[in-house]
Amino acid sequence: MDTKTGESSPAANRKMAWRKSLVEKRQNLADRAWRNDLLQRVMRVWLIHRPDTVIGAYWPIKGEFDPLPALFRWQEAGLEEDAAGAARHRRIGLPVVNKVDRTLTFHTWYPGCPMEEDAYGIPKPKDTEVIVPTLIFVPCVGFGPGGYRLGYGGGFYDRTLASLQPKPFTVGLGYDFGYLPDMEPEPHDQPLDAILCDTGVAWPMR
Repeated sequence: MDTKTGESSPAANRKMAWRKSLVEKRQNLADRAWRNDLLQRVMRVWLIHRPDTVIGAYWPIKGEFDPLPALFRWQEAGLEEDAAGAARHRRIGLPVVNKVDRTLTFHTWYPGCPMEEDAYGIPKPKDTEVIVPTLIFVPCVGFGPGGYRLGYGGGFYDRTLASLQPKPFTVGLGYDFGYLPDMEPEPHDQPLDAILCDTGVAWPMR
């Protein structure tokens, strides 16, 4: 949809069709548990050499891959290293929408922490500390060449990533069938630094 004219462009219509098809396929996966296990492993291996101690993630909706179990194991590993005096405490954050400028801030999450629903019905941490991630895991409906993601069209992540200084390292998470070879970025799209899927690292190409 062109926000200036209110008309749908061919590119916007194509993205809408991709979103509908991919979300429907994702919600009806017969092999979800197997794919999730694979992507959890890809995440854990990929994180081994990262220096980050504050990571932003997301609460899964509409059949999205759930990154929180892998991140909780990453956090537990950090606590074990803390005991050996080798690392600082690791923290995980979930996004909360700023209603004024429609960007995201990240609030501390931990298993069992108090949660409440935001205006979109998505659970978020309730009254926990605001943190600033150096790495953010971003959900992908789909993804294309150059590290560009297909989201839901709200622009929350694009606005957030464009506003953050210093810019965090950004990693998309999705299933391999979400690759869209014909997808072309729009001027406002923010490319991701890496994309992980159930079959490995999808971006950067190796």
